[in-house]
Amino acid sequence: MVGDEIYSFAELLWPINRSLTGKGVRQTLELVAEKLPELKIHSIRSGTQAFDWEIPLEWNVNSAFIESPDGNKICDFAESNLHLVGYSIPFEGVLGLEQLQHHLHSLPEQPDAIPYVTSYYEQTWGFCLPHSIRKNLQRGSYKVKVDTTLRMGVMNIGELYIKGDTTDEIFISTYICHPSMANNEISGPAVTTYLARWIQSQKQRKYSYRIVFVPETIGSIYYLSKNYLNLKEKVY
Repeated sequence: MVGDEIYSFAELLWPINRSLTGKGVRQTLELVAEKLPELKIHSIRSGTQAFDWEIPLEWNVNSAFIESPDGNKICDFAESNLHLVGYSIPFEGVLGLEQLQHHLHSLPEQPDAIPYVTSYYEQTWGFCLPHSIRKNLQRGSYKVKVDTTLRMGVMNIGELYIKGDTTDEIFISTYICHPSMANNEISGPAVTTYLARWIQSQKQRKYSYRIVFVPETIGSIYYLSKNYLNLKEKVY
């Protein structure tokens, strides 16, 4: 059944580390393109203007972890990509617990959850962990390593146009920039991909459809900056 296919596709997207830019976004769009071969994947260079915004540097992660005084890893990107604050800058060093606390994020009201935190537009680094672990951290020296890159690259977006009997368009968009959260950037791309497949399968379509897969905010702003006149004219 198609519901099972959507669920399996969501499982495939789940572990990918996505952000505004980077390898995870491209991997996600490539998987979508396997389902939608006519999807066009656009690459927009860092520094490109979009109204009064600017496409950010491309961010990728090699590894990131915190090692406690007893040698155990209390946060490890390899275990969960939610452990690392999105867009964390590179850092390596040894910190005392009081210093480290300034870079930790947890949810006292959800003590077993790893929160999702980003720092897209402020250069810093940080880790997220369950509050049940954070509140029991012992004093001592913690080894921290954030092996990431922030450099000139591209932001990627996906666009699919499905022609109908008229040039009037129905516009559908979904975000592709958050990792490992079923109701945020997993259900959207998964359902949208299969909705597009269903639309393509229809023998008669009164309207045309334009479907985009974009990183949130900056992706939408860029797309609007290039296409707002067409959207204003044709979106039904």
